[in-house]
Amino acid sequence: MVVRLVVIPVELILILASPVFFIFIAYEWYQSERRQKAIYQWRDSLANLALAAMHQAGDAVSLLILLPFFYWLSHFALFELPFNALNLLLLFVLQDFLYYWFHRASHSIRWLWASHVVHHSSRLMNFSTAFRQSLTYPLSGMWLFWTPLVLLGFDVKLVLAVVAINLAFQFFVHTRWGKHWGFLGLVLNTPSWHRVHHACNSVYIDKNFAGVLVVWDRLFGTFEPEHEDIPCEYGITDDFESVNPLTITFYEWRRIWADFCQSAGLKTKLQALFGAPKPKLAEGPPELELPLYSSQQQSSQQHKSGATHD
Repeated sequence: MVVRLVVIPVELILILASPVFFIFIAYEWYQSERRQKAIYQWRDSLANLALAAMHQAGDAVSLLILLPFFYWLSHFALFELPFNALNLLLLFVLQDFLYYWFHRASHSIRWLWASHVVHHSSRLMNFSTAFRQSLTYPLSGMWLFWTPLVLLGFDVKLVLAVVAINLAFQFFVHTRWGKHWGFLGLVLNTPSWHRVHHACNSVYIDKNFAGVLVVWDRLFGTFEPEHEDIPCEYGITDDFESVNPLTITFYEWRRIWADFCQSAGLKTKLQALFGAPKPKLAEGPPELELPLYSSQQQSSQQHKSGATHD
């Protein structure tokens, strides 16, 4: 019996899930207003929506190049893995494992952090924060982490579909609702674990990189529970706040370019590109706010630059 593989085009998966996402955002916003808890600000949410649109457009364009490349790469696959339940489960686990290392690398390699910092740059935490993604992920090379799956012999479109489903799941952990999920929290990423990842408190920085399965954090020593006596403070360690999608998108790239130009030798230039993320010095010049939206000033606490998440 031959099972035909029918995969929804990867660029449509998150778009088709969007109505569900918007229902959750609307309900959370309504409940927060009803309970007078200011976890939403319309300028921040509008910026998140604009960033999501830019991210989806960037991914759609990049697929025009990446799909032919992945199909070319598939000619060198070690195996020809048929579509069945066991291989689908194996793909899900392997992709989530690779996502963990992509996410962890994004907090320790500046080239990757330049894209990922967009996701961590809001001082708020709500469902709309999941939309806060970067246009420049294809430039940073997120796609490189999926190449082992193609080389193993998994179908290219199925790989990309599983990537999209993994990201869709992560939408639901971007909330202040919910504490621990009991037994499920031993295996799955939860809102509580992910709040820790987005927090810039010193005890929480660079913790909980899980996409779907938190077992990777538990195995590799990056797990940290949410402590009731240490409330999560969200954002990055830099004193950076903006609701301008362009300012948010290119914030770290501008800093990388400045450091690269000021570096004298090859080693220091490479360090500026691929070294650890650098916190902005307090005495440095204020960040330029591009005039699309006015910037919102909230607290002036020190938040996180080389640390946080997806």
